[in-house]
Amino acid sequence: MAYAAGRSAAAARVEVPLADADGHTLAEPLVARTDLPAFPTSSVDGWAVRGPAPWRVVGRVLAGAGAPSLATDGTAMEIATGAMVPAGTEEIVRIEDSRRNGDGLVTGVARPVRDWREPGEEATRGEELLPAGTPVTPGVVGLAASCGYDTLPVRRVPDTAVLIFGDELLTAGPPGAGRVRDALGPQLPGWLGRLGATVANTAVLGPVEDTLEAHVLAIRGALAGGADLVCTTGGTMHGPVDHLHPALRELGAEYLVNTVAVRPGFPMLLARFPEGQFLAGLPGNPQSAVVALLSLVAPLLAGWHRRAKPALAEVVVGGPIRSRGGDTHLALVRIDVADGRAHPVAHLGSSMLRGLATAVGFAVVPPGTPAEPGDRLSLVPLPLLSGERPCW
Repeated sequence: MAYAAGRSAAAARVEVPLADADGHTLAEPLVARTDLPAFPTSSVDGWAVRGPAPWRVVGRVLAGAGAPSLATDGTAMEIATGAMVPAGTEEIVRIEDSRRNGDGLVTGVARPVRDWREPGEEATRGEELLPAGTPVTPGVVGLAASCGYDTLPVRRVPDTAVLIFGDELLTAGPPGAGRVRDALGPQLPGWLGRLGATVANTAVLGPVEDTLEAHVLAIRGALAGGADLVCTTGGTMHGPVDHLHPALRELGAEYLVNTVAVRPGFPMLLARFPEGQFLAGLPGNPQSAVVALLSLVAPLLAGWHRRAKPALAEVVVGGPIRSRGGDTHLALVRIDVADGRAHPVAHLGSSMLRGLATAVGFAVVPPGTPAEPGDRLSLVPLPLLSGERPCW
């Protein structure tokens, strides 16, 4: 549902400079604008030669310059790595496999494998290199540059606002006297950035006062400020100070998802406003909020960017993980470098962050079935920075 909702959004195509493209998503296929390489290119420093040895040196070819032809047998040109191979070249003799005598003549033996790259060896002009929907990493940026691109067509990154609900929250200093430190406002922009959204410094607001009027005003203000997605924290239940559901009704939102049979994080929600913007209601407990972020926001943003649905990895369990009754249990795990297996982290409470700080993701434990060492489970990975590689 969340993925389909994201795909239904009108995510505009924009053109961005290569320097700004990392972290975006290709809106069109990346197509080779020329053969790669575009001309025959020397792979080594050495001599481009024609005919049998010895060879008389008739010139030099350096990278970045055109190459005159080798027109006569018994001639050679000194050539640098990356330089254009002169027309008429029959072989390239590596510098370390050659000798130049006192008369200036060069002798040597070329290796069996040709030491230059032919045009189109890596790609041919017009060939599709990457499909639309590919996340742009530094490697993709480099490939695009090698093809001659100066800009890339990408999906517009959705603007996101984060609203922190809860009178009990502090935004600075240590907790105490019945109040706790807000741990979601500082971390959500980082997670959202990894998932493909952007949060301006001014778009994290809170704590929002625990009244219905304050909730409505905060959400309305975020929408009026241009947010495509509003992420709220707390207030997703129906307690005496939980005002999110009444605020959504007042603002005319429709529920796409309202609670999920998963622990922690079950009172999560995803709603859509009449103008097409989205609101993701994340529970107030930090670990529950991250579960909701991966369960609802990650697929929503993947759909927005027309990326493939977020894929689940598979891990082998290294220690017992309890079940959570009739609900799916998402259990934080770390990968032990000694055995390569997924072990449950300590400090698993939904309000705790110590385990989250060292985890690679959440192992998916089916309802009513505890996991034992050796079992294979799906893994919901924590989002990575563009270009990072998972450790499992």
